[in-house]
Order: sequence, then C-alpha cells, then structure tokens
Amino acid sequence: MSKDTSKFNRRDFLKGGAGVAVAGISSGLFSNQAQASDLGGASSRLSGNHSDDRFWRKVKNEFTLNRRSVYMNVGTTGSMPKDVLKDYDKNNKIVAEHPWDMDNAFGSWPYVNDMIAAIAPGFGANTDELVLSRNTTDGMASIINGLDFKEGDVILSTHHEHIGATSSLYTVQERFGVEIFDVELPVYTGERELTVEDYMRPFRQAIRRFGDRIKLMVFSHIPYKTGTTLPAKKLCRLARSHRIPTLIDGAHTIGMLNLDFHDLDCDFYAGSGHKWQCGAGATGILYIRDNASRLERFWPSDRRPLYFVNSSLAASADYYGAQLVSQYVGHDNYPAKQALTDSCKMWDEIGRQRIEDRVLDLSALCKEELADKIPEGTLFTSPRRELSSGLTTFNPFSDWTNGELLTEFRDRLREDYGYIIRTTDFHIHKDSTESTYALRISTHLFHDEDDVKGLVKAMKHLARQMS
Repeated sequence: MSKDTSKFNRRDFLKGGAGVAVAGISSGLFSNQAQASDLGGASSRLSGNHSDDRFWRKVKNEFTLNRRSVYMNVGTTGSMPKDVLKDYDKNNKIVAEHPWDMDNAFGSWPYVNDMIAAIAPGFGANTDELVLSRNTTDGMASIINGLDFKEGDVILSTHHEHIGATSSLYTVQERFGVEIFDVELPVYTGERELTVEDYMRPFRQAIRRFGDRIKLMVFSHIPYKTGTTLPAKKLCRLARSHRIPTLIDGAHTIGMLNLDFHDLDCDFYAGSGHKWQCGAGATGILYIRDNASRLERFWPSDRRPLYFVNSSLAASADYYGAQLVSQYVGHDNYPAKQALTDSCKMWDEIGRQRIEDRVLDLSALCKEELADKIPEGTLFTSPRRELSSGLTTFNPFSDWTNGELLTEFRDRLREDYGYIIRTTDFHIHKDSTESTYALRISTHLFHDEDDVKGLVKAMKHLARQMS
C-alpha cells in the first residue's frame, strides 16, 4: 500500500508527547514525609476524576522518554524515572569499584533485606513473604517446577496464558504426566456485555469436572493478549473453598493496580519489575504466602510442599525459610533490585490507588475515543471498569485475521505519526483454527489526555489511508 502522509502534520498528533518543562518531583514533591503527606491530601481532593493536570505533568517530567514520540507499549517494558536511573548508574559504579563488599551500599547479606522491608507494605505483604526475582517467568518457573506433582494430577489454567507460564506447565506435563486443562476465557467483541460471572463460570465448571484431582490453579491477573482484568480475588476464594492452591501471573499488575496480597489471599503471585513498575530490567516480585504453609493443608500428606529448584540454599530450607531460600540464587544484580525498590517507593509516595485510578481513567478515555472516532473497529477489552486495565486491545479493520495488515499499521503508526504500540494475537475460542489480531495500547501514569486523543486521531487517519 502506498503511503499518503501529505495531509497531516506529525506535530499535530504529538501534542501530548511534547510535554511541559516543569520542576522535577523527586527533589520536590517526593523528598520528605511532609510532602508525601501533601500528596495524600491532594489524592483525597482528587477522588473522582483525578484531573490534577499540574501534578501529572510533574510526574510525566520525571521520565526520560523521548518526547519526539509517544511511548504506549508499557506492557512490553517500562522506563525508569530520572532519579531511579541516576542512582542505578551510581550503584553500578559502586559495584565496579568495590566488587568484594560493594562499599556496604546494600546492607548486610543477603543484601536485599532493607529493600524488601521498604516495599512489602505497599503490596500488602510481610517481609518474609516477598522475593525480589528476575522477572515474572522466573517466579512462575520457580513455583511450577518446584511443586511435587504426580501422574494424574490436574492443573487448571486458561487458553490466554503467556509462554512464561505455559513453558513450565508443559515441562511438568511431560515429566510427571500431569493433565493441563485450559479454561476458555470469554473475549469481549462488543456483541454483548460481559460480567465478572462470565469469567467465574468456566472455572466453576472445570472444578466440578475434575474435583480433587486439581492440584493447582494458574491464571493471569491480566492476560496479556486482551488486557482483561480477571476477578482474581473471587477466583482465589473459589479455589480455597476446594482446597486448590493458586499461582497468579501478575506481569501486568505490579505498578499498575493497587495490590494487597493478603487481601487477595493467593498462595503465589509472580510479577514483573520492569514493566508497569518501571524498575530496571531483569527484576520482578514473587509473593509466597506464609512460607507456602497452606500447601501442607491442601496437598496430600505424601507430597513435599515445595522444592526450591532455583536457589543456592535449597538444602537449608527448613533453617532459612521459604522467602530467604527463594531469594538467594548466588551473586545477584543488586543495583537493579535497588532500582526496582526505588521505583516502588516513588509509587508508594504518589499513592498506588491514585496511580491505578489514573491508569484506568486514561484507559477508559482511550476506549471511548476509539469507539467514537473509529466505530467500524472492534474493541477486545471490555469497557466495564472492573474488567478493564491499562491495556486496551483494538482492531480498526473488519478482517481480524490479517496479521500482516495490522503489523504494517503498527509500524506506520510509529514511523509516520510517532506513536509506539504493539500488536497481539489470540484465539477467541480454544478450538479456533485462526488467530485474531489486535493492536495493544498501554496507558500509564506518564501519559495524559492529549496523548490518548492524539493516538486515536492518528489511528483514525492511518486507518482511512490503509482501508
């Protein structure tokens, strides 16, 4: 298809991307407890539409993102805030200059105790329940491959899981003869409203089918393929009532949603540090509820609760406990984990509920704009608040199966208009023979209304050019 870019000015589509030069917030709003309290007061005043534009401009200015484009692919990777990046560089230099003791920059062995103590309350966890891992896949693999499965066991999962989970599920399937049953998640297409119950029902049906053969339930809090927020708390409650442990893939919730692991009451939760939490690469968070003690009640008595397959201290698990044993994998990237910690502290000071509300407000605006400006397109993420997230999936064309067309659209959107998003694909039904393709848009705390409206304006223009 030939490009026709003569009828638009790229700057018109980047009104929100140019940004506004304002004073930094790490040395201003977030520098002390009094100012953090001021943030709390501001948050109270903003309960509702969260439209404090001046505040969010200051937040936006804390990031070093290229202002000549608008980066809306946080679901793949985020961007470290300026001060976090500055200290990350400083800590890497310390490690290079003082390889033996790292100049005591990270405290005593195992060097992450202070980090975990600083961030655990923000996630509703005890310090002996949180592990700073390498990423979501690291956490998922450590738990799935560490559980004592037997032939005939069943693991409930879904047909929209990430390969970071499915690769480990396939491994235990081959090793132990475990049956993996994928629950079919409904997909919103606008034909009918979906409710929380629509997502609960297939899990209930699967539990009735397999009964006490089910030894684990694995699901994504927000499946990366569609961006739908599953009713995780209700699913965990359902699993508990049937004595089924739960492992949640939280790659897209850490840093996006206001999480409380104790309230959620899952057994394990694995998330990413480099996506929505905007920490350094190769960082993640793994939650292990109360030293995995519930496994001893839920699993048969002939099972070992958990093998620590990714630890240098596995032989000393009874002495050190699950959290420390899971944490210690030999020499680690302590500057990266400190950067994750620093980013988490910044989020805590802004207020995680405030961030969640901002993200969902922008996501709602994105969905509204897409439905209004490109009505011939299809949303695959429900506009219902409780099922929504910072990920919006959408196809502007009538043919959902044309992946090449959508890839070209994504690339031209970046090259010609300056908006960076990604494509995704999924099966609407488990037995679908063709993939459905969609664009995936991420809205986060460093975006604003102009970014969202500019994106949709550009998408509308480009869709007309390519139709």
